[in-house]
Order: sequence, then structure tokens, then C-alpha cells
Amino acid sequence: MATQAAMPPGRHRRTAPDGGQHHSPLGFALPAVIAVTAGLWAASILRFQDGGIANGAQWLVGIICALVLGMLGFALGRWGHALPRELRALAYGGLFGATVGFLTSLAGGSVLRASGIGLACGVGLTVVMFYSFYVRE
Repeated sequence: MATQAAMPPGRHRRTAPDGGQHHSPLGFALPAVIAVTAGLWAASILRFQDGGIANGAQWLVGIICALVLGMLGFALGRWGHALPRELRALAYGGLFGATVGFLTSLAGGSVLRASGIGLACGVGLTVVMFYSFYVRE
């Protein structure tokens, strides 16, 4: 009877010749693309509410949204491996739920509606990420 190969414990990381770590381009590009998308979405929501004329305040909200989401997403991707899979899934779900709730509130939804939609999306992504981490580890 054949036995399955066991997964080695821990994760393997690529290290640079000088002892530092290499980061894949996806580790930088994915949070940046998601942040720019959310920032443009936030600015466009405000633009369409004000009658279609773009002004500096709308772009400022979009830029701040993109910067905050990009930094939090990069930090979570960079240091999230140190968390257990349950907390890591909860962190991804919380970040996603907060982003969706914020964008819903910008669109004119009530606080209760924005909180409910953000919570539902966050719980959904938490479950999906936990399953993904559980299967992979």
C-alpha cells in the first residue's frame, strides 16, 4: 500500500545572498492594484453624487482611501504569515468588510445598511480565506 508524502513543516522562503528576503512582484502589485481600484471607485462615487463635475475634494478622498487600503493590504500580506490561520483569515475579512462598508456609506447608504453589507462581505471572505488557509497548510 502506498503512503502519501508528508508536507514539510514550516514555510520555505527565498533569501537574498546578503541574507535579506526577496519579495515577489505580486506582493507589491496586488495591494497596489486593489488600492487604486478602491480609490478610483471612491472618487467616482462622490463625483456622480455631485453631478458629474470632478473637484479636488473627491480626488483627495480617493487618494486617502487608496493609500490607507494599500498600506494595510501590503502590511497584511507582508506580516500576515506570523498570525495563525484563524486570525489571518479574520484580518483579511475585516479589511475587506471595512472597505466595502466604507464604499457603501460613500454611496449614500445608511450606517446600518453600510455596516450590514460590510459585515456580510467580511464574514463571507473570512470563511473563504479560512478554508483556503486550512486546505493549504
